[in-house]
Amino acid sequence: MSKILILGASGFIGNALYRELCSYVDTYGTYFTNRSFRSNQHFYNFDVERDAIEDVLKKVRPTIIISALRGDFEGQIAVHKDLVTYVKEHNCKIIFISSANVFDAFTNYPSYEYDKTLSQSIYGKLKIRIENMLMRLPQKKWVILRLPMVFGATSPRIKELRLHLENDIPYEVFPNLIMNVTSDRKLTQQVHYIINRNRSGIYHLGSKDLVHHDEFVQEVVSLISKKRPIYKNVYTTNHDRYLAVLPKDHKLPKHLQCVYQEVLDHIISVEKK
Repeated sequence: MSKILILGASGFIGNALYRELCSYVDTYGTYFTNRSFRSNQHFYNFDVERDAIEDVLKKVRPTIIISALRGDFEGQIAVHKDLVTYVKEHNCKIIFISSANVFDAFTNYPSYEYDKTLSQSIYGKLKIRIENMLMRLPQKKWVILRLPMVFGATSPRIKELRLHLENDIPYEVFPNLIMNVTSDRKLTQQVHYIINRNRSGIYHLGSKDLVHHDEFVQEVVSLISKKRPIYKNVYTTNHDRYLAVLPKDHKLPKHLQCVYQEVLDHIISVEKK
């Protein structure tokens, strides 16, 4: 019988995955600061800087590990080294939540699954380092999910945007940034499918179409607030630059693909509830 362990299950993405999967599979998760999970017997407290992940692995004995872990970067590296060892020695697969930032040094075009990774950011370099660790495992034992910006009614990005609107704080937009996006709802459906079909390899889980960052933010604002926002335009280059992940080799079925308008529709549908 399958057992899923979600590292970082108290965070935005990790918790969305837990809520999607727990009704179908024996699912467990870790939390750190959010004590509301203390009473849930399927959740274990875990500090990435101090605790040994082996203790949680011995208790759960997962067949699938989903890493949506956040926190100290060196701690994350150490944890994933231990996860690689566990996956090697057990009947287990690891699904790693990565990021479009593994390509943030490339600005002239969107990126596909097997393009070379190169990042100028500390965050992107962290994701690349962990990806490279996993790719040394047999391919059937790992899945790498590269995500663009993920939005949802309770997402950190929407919360931050609301805070800026409520307090009349200028919100940074990047008029030259071309990106794609996804929603927590679409992402969880895609991950569920990948698990059910026992897929492996690299997946790019962004919208099929692209949009400028400032245009997308303006559309989101029009959905969640009647206040007149204050924008701070940030130009990092004189030309358009891309930070978008598109699929070429691993395309999901059409009903699991999305366009950015669906992400906006999801936000407004939750707003109306």
